Amino acid sequence: MVQSADPLAELRALIAAHVQPGMQTPIAGLVLARVDSDVPDYSLTEPLLVVMAQGGKRLLLGDRVVEYGAGQCLIVTAQLPVTGHFVGVSPQVPALGIGLTLRPSEIATLLLDAATPQWTRSAATAPAMATGPVEPDLLDAVVRMVRLLDRPGDARVLAPLIEREILWRLLTGPHAEMVRQIGLADSGLAHISRAIGWIRDNYAEPMRIAELARLAGMSPSAFHRRFRAVTAMSPLQFQKQIRLQEARSLLVARAGDVAGVGHLVGYDSPTQFSREYRRMFGAPPGRDRAMLRATAEVSHLP
Repeated sequence: MVQSADPLAELRALIAAHVQPGMQTPIAGLVLARVDSDVPDYSLTEPLLVVMAQGGKRLLLGDRVVEYGAGQCLIVTAQLPVTGHFVGVSPQVPALGIGLTLRPSEIATLLLDAATPQWTRSAATAPAMATGPVEPDLLDAVVRMVRLLDRPGDARVLAPLIEREILWRLLTGPHAEMVRQIGLADSGLAHISRAIGWIRDNYAEPMRIAELARLAGMSPSAFHRRFRAVTAMSPLQFQKQIRLQEARSLLVARAGDVAGVGHLVGYDSPTQFSREYRRMFGAPPGRDRAMLRATAEVSHLP
């Protein structure tokens, strides 16, 4: 296997050559991003590997601040509402990065095929977001994956094989423990993810911790502790962020009064909705909607 003399430089060039509006590529699960402004963005993540080739980003997850830059990766193992902005970027020096969806079914298959007994047992609950340097073998596999965009005929056969290699590098690298939990049906992450899924699907409904704990198969106190360990916030804080992010999307996408949107996402008090919206996004709902409609937003990598 021949590795690039400067894989990070090659990755920057490949991203610049192939990035498209909307970030999607013909390779399933692979996205490319080019961002040249530091405007804050608010997104709901999924299990994902991000490799930054140029520029950097600062994320806020609950009360945690997570930063990563060129030559580093971000690993996300659950669906999380995050706030972030790119740093040190401009039209002349944009941020360039790739994202690859981490599919639980593929990780589970690899865990079984590896025939390592301790890997098939439940792991302790770990945080759902981490950063660190990109290991050379992982970066090499990522570069070869992006190279396939130049050879679509090869991509159909080789992309799944390289995806498997990338997952293997993650499962044998510094963040193996947290990545492993994605594929384990009985892991602490899997139990918390069931509750996260309920909150996402029912964010406008009243939330009862006892019922969520039962869904996760835990006592209320254990559930609350593990939920915070994974998401860096309480279930109520998590629900609030989901509600406000959904409200922002509704304000941009549809006509209607602000109070009506607040009610749709679960707020009975227009005053409380406006206050919490302003605290999160920096402007009251009506003014924020006007600004967003005046300047089209672009989706970014987490």
